[in-house]
Order: sequence, then C-alpha cells, then structure tokens
Amino acid sequence: MSAMPNSHEALIRNRSRLNGRVALLGASTPALLAELPSGGMAMSEHAGQAAALATQNHWQVCFGYDDPELTASGFDTVVVFLPKARAELDLRLSLARWLAAPGASLIVIGEKKEGIAGAVKQFKAIAPAATKVDSARHCQVWAASDLAPLPDFDLAEWMAWNTVSLAGCSIDVCGLPGIFSQGELDDGTALLLETLVSSPLKAERLLDFACGAGVIGAWYQAWQRAQGSAPSIVDGVDVQSQAVICARATYERTGAQGNIMASDGLSQVEGFWPAIVTNPPFHTGVKTDTSMTENFLREVSRHLKSRGELRLVANSFLPYESLIKRFIGPVERLYEDRRFTVYRAVRR
Repeated sequence: MSAMPNSHEALIRNRSRLNGRVALLGASTPALLAELPSGGMAMSEHAGQAAALATQNHWQVCFGYDDPELTASGFDTVVVFLPKARAELDLRLSLARWLAAPGASLIVIGEKKEGIAGAVKQFKAIAPAATKVDSARHCQVWAASDLAPLPDFDLAEWMAWNTVSLAGCSIDVCGLPGIFSQGELDDGTALLLETLVSSPLKAERLLDFACGAGVIGAWYQAWQRAQGSAPSIVDGVDVQSQAVICARATYERTGAQGNIMASDGLSQVEGFWPAIVTNPPFHTGVKTDTSMTENFLREVSRHLKSRGELRLVANSFLPYESLIKRFIGPVERLYEDRRFTVYRAVRR
C-alpha cells in the first residue's frame, strides 16, 4: 500500500463504508482498485491514470467529466478525492451529486496539505450534516448521507470564456475548473507567442505539447490569418480531460484547425511534425516535478522530423538546456530574463 497516495490508503482503512454500487472520483492508481475487488466505477481526469485504472477487473473506468459512460443516479456510495484546484472540487462534488442514487452516502477524503479544511466548508455547503469519521495518514475522511441529488449535470454550464490578446490579435479561450491558467494568458505562454511573432515557424503543421485550453494553436493561427498568411495547422495534446475539452471548444469558436488528443506525455501520440511547441508543466500538486518534461524531451525526437524545430518556454531555473542539447540538438535562447527562457532547438 505504500505506493498509494495517503488519501487512497485512508479509504482502504474505511472500506467498510463502501456500500452498494461504488463510484470513485479522482482515483489515481490501480493499486487502490485491486484492494476493492467488488468493483464499481472509477473516474480520473488524467489520461495516464485512467489508462492504468482500466487494467483492473470489475471496474468501469471513465476519463473526465464528460465521459459518456457516466450515468445519473447510479451509485449508492460516491467517494470524492480532492483535486489539486479548489475550484475543481465544486465541479467534482456536483458530478458526485448527479451520480448519487437517492439515499446515497458521499465520502470526501483529502490531506491537510491538499486543503481538506477548506474542502470541508465546500462539502458542508451541500451536505450540512457531514461529519468527520476518521483521521489517518495525514488525511481526514468526511461522510454525509443527507445529500440532495442533482437532476442534471451539464459540463457546458461550467465553461467560462475569456479573451486573450497579444500583438494586436485577440481570441476567445474556453476554461473549466482545474485547467491551467484559467481566465488569463500566463506570462510564459505570452513570451512563447511573442517569439512566434518575431521568429515565425516555417512549418505547415505543428504540434502543441501540453496544449492546455488551446491558446497557442488558436492564437497563432488567428495571428497568421491577420497577417494575410495561410495559417499552420496546429495539433494539440494534453494529459488532462478538461484541457482536451477546452482546447476543442476554443478551436471550434476561433475556427482553428488541428487534432486535439489526450495522452500521458507522448505515449499515445503517433506521427511526425516539422515543428513542436510547448509550455510544459513542472508541478505535481504543489511540488516542483520536471519528470513530465524530461520524459517529453527524451521522446520528442521520435516525433520531430529531421531538421525540425522544437520551441519551448520554461522557468529559467529549470535545468532543461542540457537535456535539449542531448536529445535534440543545438540550442538557441530566443528570449531570456530572470523568470523565463524561450529555447529553440533543431533536431540533428
């Protein structure tokens, strides 16, 4: 059990509370499902975790909040693990209420460092009689049976649209709770886009890795059209369900062209591109975690055409330059300040 998150271990400690048909929202490891052999439904918004969960027998696995296999009023016990973003918890709790059968119990589990204290306030807003039933593994376990089910759950109602403007070009961008940089253009992406203005890519098609809400692809194509140029097709890939959903919505509204894919890293991506751009993540929860980008740099040459270009923006303190040189080729710094560096590398 040591490989599991503390919250998952806390649930196993309280498995006697799992009655009837069980749904787990935010499950992250198949080791948890293996400890609960009676089965049920497990939802993850992380493509890699969803694929791993699907290896367990007796469990129906759903990817993200819009999975068509999610059904109303189907579960007697719904377990909610805390997401990284507080705003996403309200979304997850609403899905839980829609999934819950009449009289169902709802269990919320999270660690202190994940913000369980604040999460309890959100939980009690929909279940005033919720009580703490256990404290274990630095976690609190809260339960309620006075849940008011939701008759409808429409993800579109959670979407928010914001305008992103740069270099005289503006686009509308879709957002959902939990997505990176919702409602604003983060500084790193803005710098990457500025280098696309000052040093445009010579590629008819490119890939945006960790595409988020589709800002890079949609804005770049809109800017190219504004310059009177034929826009590049920009495919996108992201590990998070909300990102894939938002990127597709952003592309549809802005008229951008490209395929948006769900993949953990590049593991489920096939094809070659003459250029790849990215503002990759470097956090897992609140911890700095560069492993996703390091794996990406090891794998990216398999998807980059000969003499193809990688353009990457990252916080300047992150140790990416040596990896780029090692796995791709010579590196140039297109922009650098105390916070960010934009790298350009050409595959050998």
